[in-house]
Amino acid sequence: MSSPTGPASGLPVRMPRPRQPGRHRRPEPLVAPEGAPALVLAVPGTPSSATRSLADEVISIARSELPGLDARIGHLDGDDDAEFPSLTAVLVQAAEERAARFEQARAAGLDVKEPEGPVAVVVPLLAGPDNALLRRIRQAVMDSKIAAELTDVLGPHPLLAEALHVRLSEAGLARADRARLFTVATAADGIILASVGGDEAVQAAGITGMLLAARLAVPVIAAALDEEGSIASVAEQLRSSGSQQLALAPYLIGPEIEASVLEEAAKEAGCSTAEPLGPYPAIGKLALAKYTTALGISPQQVQGAPVR
Repeated sequence: MSSPTGPASGLPVRMPRPRQPGRHRRPEPLVAPEGAPALVLAVPGTPSSATRSLADEVISIARSELPGLDARIGHLDGDDDAEFPSLTAVLVQAAEERAARFEQARAAGLDVKEPEGPVAVVVPLLAGPDNALLRRIRQAVMDSKIAAELTDVLGPHPLLAEALHVRLSEAGLARADRARLFTVATAADGIILASVGGDEAVQAAGITGMLLAARLAVPVIAAALDEEGSIASVAEQLRSSGSQQLALAPYLIGPEIEASVLEEAAKEAGCSTAEPLGPYPAIGKLALAKYTTALGISPQQVQGAPVR
């Protein structure tokens, strides 16, 4: 039986393992630097409990990769309430809390310097460039009147190709990997990679699409959900080149558009659709990688970590 202060006498006590010497020792875990800026995830779309849950999962993944990370969520279309705070409100709060910590340290007699650098690093929750949304995010940062750094969007990146592959396989539209389930009766022989953000977003999606095509050994062509006729045109292009069973793969996190837009696009192309990327582990890892790159703290340790 154990006592409140430890195991009963005679029982072995678990001690921490000594650090292994030499070049084969395990690397020290990456920890957020003391006083580091907050990571603020800029979430587009209409705020909802589902959107909030998705963003929470992305933030949770980032925190698990970088202990001590101050991570927050700001909704592009949010307000000042506690459930769905706006991006501007979250940035202002981060600045106020940082200033309060500094004043408390000074009041306690600690010899501390006034914090330098950005108060926050804002990471857009976007797979590809959407200039309309990015302009609004940039304006929200400016409206906060605080020092904040805005990073690039998450893609293109090989981890997003992996995430797309997983979502397609979950929907029964692609084999799970190269070794197992090599044949799937419903597997697509042509993929429409659906993005939002116009021509620039389509070009960026096409880079990840090439990586996805290499994984699946089927043609992948990007198309714009927000451009009339783009999805149908790409579907016709794939069919004319020999593909008979098409699939729609959303190159989206999820909040960027209404679910009905994807449903209509799939009907337009006459094919099935996979789920958006959502809170796939790679999304949290890439959001953190954007943050660490902005601060110069070993982004390769995040991007190189295995995706489970």
